[in-house]
Amino acid sequence: MNDADPVYRDLARYLDRLPAGFPGTSTGVEMRILRRLFTPEEAALAVHLNMKPESPEDIASRIGRDPLETAQHLETLSRKGLIFRIRKGNQARYMAAQFVVGIWEYHVNDLDPELIRDTNEYLPYFFKKNYLSGTPQLRTIPISRALPAEEAVMPYEQAMQIVMEQDKIVVAPCICRKEQLITGRGCGRPLETCLVFGIGAQYYEENGLGRAISREDAVAILDEAEKTGLVLQPSNSQKVVNICVCCGCCCQILKNLKSLPHPSRYVASGYFAMVDAELCSGCGVCSERCQMDAVEMSGESARILRDRCIGCGLCVPTCPAKAVRLQLKPDDERSAPPSHMMETYRKIAMERIERLRAGGGRT
Repeated sequence: MNDADPVYRDLARYLDRLPAGFPGTSTGVEMRILRRLFTPEEAALAVHLNMKPESPEDIASRIGRDPLETAQHLETLSRKGLIFRIRKGNQARYMAAQFVVGIWEYHVNDLDPELIRDTNEYLPYFFKKNYLSGTPQLRTIPISRALPAEEAVMPYEQAMQIVMEQDKIVVAPCICRKEQLITGRGCGRPLETCLVFGIGAQYYEENGLGRAISREDAVAILDEAEKTGLVLQPSNSQKVVNICVCCGCCCQILKNLKSLPHPSRYVASGYFAMVDAELCSGCGVCSERCQMDAVEMSGESARILRDRCIGCGLCVPTCPAKAVRLQLKPDDERSAPPSHMMETYRKIAMERIERLRAGGGRT
């Protein structure tokens, strides 16, 4: 322990009060992560930000600091990927960034083996403690060619439509595949795949985390994702702010879900796959494409394990016998995502408060 420890403990408690949380561990690995990312001075300033964007002048007034100096420090924090920034013209607003999804992803271009090691130790605990306990930050939507042609599909379930509605798109490297590549465990799938929209795209571009692309470029990335067997995970909102393009071997979310006996219970998804046993030839292609081990071979036919299927649709277009299709979940097993991400965060926060109250913990 050192004299800087109290400021990092304050920062850890602050991050844990944000909707996604930052639970403490018995090993203290989360504190090592914070020391790698924040100086003591940065940690002391970051704890004063809210999930609502504020001007440097308002933040400085609220915490009793010099406005010009505060503005400079906030800009530095945002450039380092430790807080979020929204800019309109020459006016900047700053707000808190959660650890995941947020600070971790904002370090995609300055990863090092030590940070990767500590984060990989921490994230399985984080997901089991918080992410699997309520509303997820991401959801799963089918790849385009898997969507049932005969059914009306909501716009927020259609990746192509989501992309074509965007005015600003940035593509960034997948942090999960990149950190696996750095440590010699890469899977060989495309790296530059994660799509960010709107104000998030502006932040990513200004911080050098990704590059601006056209809608047509984004559609080409989705096509390549389908060919290489990647799962589409947009933000869990009707107004989509990003689409993560993920594999079950590297993605921190999918590989932690995959380790569970019933992954589908923890995923926001509107579909599940079904196999017509009479058409199935037993070729096994669907099993190879599945990122959740949701397909088992039963005799000469494949069978979908419903509790493992997350409705990504990767198994549908590559079935040579056309035996696999997506089925819409019953009404009681699906719900429309929140209208926007701030509503999602509010929902996550309320669920955490209810769990704490039920468990006798502090809110």
